[in-house]
Amino acid sequence: MNHLYPIFLKVHQLNVLLVGGGFVGTEKLSFLLKSSPEAHVTAVAKEFNPEFLELAHSAPHVTLIEDVYHEKYLGGKHIVIAATNFPEINKQIHDEAKERFILVNVADTPTLCDFYLGGIVTKGNLKIAISTNGKSPTAAKRLRELFEEVLPEEIDDLLENLNAYRATLKGDFEYKVKAMNEITGMLVVKERV
Repeated sequence: MNHLYPIFLKVHQLNVLLVGGGFVGTEKLSFLLKSSPEAHVTAVAKEFNPEFLELAHSAPHVTLIEDVYHEKYLGGKHIVIAATNFPEINKQIHDEAKERFILVNVADTPTLCDFYLGGIVTKGNLKIAISTNGKSPTAAKRLRELFEEVLPEEIDDLLENLNAYRATLKGDFEYKVKAMNEITGMLVVKERV
């Protein structure tokens, strides 16, 4: 059973440390920036591959540090992603982050993760996160592709209209919830036999 609690973080208001500048590091940075283009990321690696550098240079808040990992880079960070090619270094990053109560993700090591970077579908203001509990990132990717295909582009217009309607409602919280439930009920109308 999946016991994960999904949350949506305002990564542009947090400080992220990404350790590793190879293929996996590039994948993690790409995922972060796709979901949150204004993410504040400090990337530390002995060297960065060309794809990583291209991605980092296109983002306004990515800082590159060419160096080996050192615990000092954890200072002031809220989230850490360990994506080196060395399991012992990734474990060290995990342990030192945990000592500081920093959330950590160790690439390809679910047992050392406080969170997973799942599949994300974004259509305007709508964002859907997909988790396979770390079991199959590929399945999450395929489900993301499916949702991107079946969700209409106009879904954002619907959300804007619902927001405008909600702003016109008078009354207490309970009344507003009831009114919004009634109007959005049409989204899940089931045929009755």
